[in-house]
Amino acid sequence: MNKDNIKLAIAPIGWTNDDMPDLGSENTFQQCVSEMALAGFTGSEVGSKYPRDTALLKRMLDARGIRICNAWFSTFFADGQKEKTIDEFVNHMNFLHEMGAKVIGCSEQSKSIQCTTKAVFDEKPYFTDEEWQRVADGYNQLAKIAAEKGMQVCLHHHMGTAIQTPAEIDRFMALVNDDVYLLFDTGHLYYSEGSQQVMMDVLEKHLPRINHIHLKDVRDEKVADVRAHRRSFLDGVRMGTFTVPGDGVIDFRPVFTLLDQRGYKGWMVVEAEQDPALANPFEYAVKARRYIREVAGL
Repeated sequence: MNKDNIKLAIAPIGWTNDDMPDLGSENTFQQCVSEMALAGFTGSEVGSKYPRDTALLKRMLDARGIRICNAWFSTFFADGQKEKTIDEFVNHMNFLHEMGAKVIGCSEQSKSIQCTTKAVFDEKPYFTDEEWQRVADGYNQLAKIAAEKGMQVCLHHHMGTAIQTPAEIDRFMALVNDDVYLLFDTGHLYYSEGSQQVMMDVLEKHLPRINHIHLKDVRDEKVADVRAHRRSFLDGVRMGTFTVPGDGVIDFRPVFTLLDQRGYKGWMVVEAEQDPALANPFEYAVKARRYIREVAGL
């Protein structure tokens, strides 16, 4: 891959899981970002332990050669919480803008079951036509607000939400304006569909409007267990449904080849939430970095 086009980051969720704070509660912010740098990454997303004081955060990251590339934001447009979502979005956007980030990764969390005990496959939520329209209108508005800061909004398709499957991603992308982008997550798409080919098809179809990428691998046997025993999304995370690229079932070679052929420019973020007690975050960060170097030449 062209090194001039791609920047490599890693998410702090491998060190401390914000949805399940007992996973990695012992790992400090300073340890997390130091190990990211030591493993060879130059970017990070934002975790709950990160200082919100931008001057302090910049100082601590600059010392390690790390930049902030994105931070999760939850939207609730389908639920009718438009004003509240937009108010909170502006604060979030201003924080990211101060940190030098260009994209804002959002997830529509109305009806989401990702942080509940519900069976992630059997109890997946769906939107009505009216709810879909609320989501589209909301994201179109967020994109306009972000553009004033020279930033872009992207939707993170996610397990346990109403925008998870290829058909739902297609519908979202068709409903919103062209200045709303997609955050492509290899792991969530493979998890949802159980197919490398379907994952690649979505990547190829929407690549012109993909502006941020999460590199996440999946363990097939864990997903099969989640499905067979009607487990929740968080149960699956604890069990190890996700891992770093090169450690699971996904073949990332065609992913990197396609991105290179189409001239993708932007961040690729290793994001593989596991139990840090079972999967040492630093060791897995090193494993991911080594794999990306070998397979993508980065």
